[in-house]
Amino acid sequence: MNAKSKGYTLIVVLLCAFALTIYGAYSPARKAQKQQIVCVKFKKGVENAAVEQHMNGFATLKHEIPQIVGYTSGKTILPNQAVAEYDVVHYLTFQSEADIKTFENSAAYKQFIKDNQVIWEKTLTVNADIRQ
Repeated sequence: MNAKSKGYTLIVVLLCAFALTIYGAYSPARKAQKQQIVCVKFKKGVENAAVEQHMNGFATLKHEIPQIVGYTSGKTILPNQAVAEYDVVHYLTFQSEADIKTFENSAAYKQFIKDNQVIWEKTLTVNADIRQ
């Protein structure tokens, strides 16, 4: 192979690599169609370390259960010093109702519940469509 052919081959390879990079960056992500909101009220006297362990444990489910498209969470905020009915909220998104069922029946989620329910006073789970 002469130098000219090597040069053209190198240019073609670089253009292909660039095209694949652009395609990967702009290919559509999985679209969320369903959402689940999980509200948790902790028992009185639960230490902050236990709450943080709960929050981190729930967040790791995103990496363990592929049906979860998106996950965010936070502590509840109420104006005017009102008392919150729930302490934290977990917001999950899925592509379908079947994915929600798969999540709820997964071994990882069941283990999370088993490990954490002793510190919960109550929970509320709401499933809904996502309006576009």
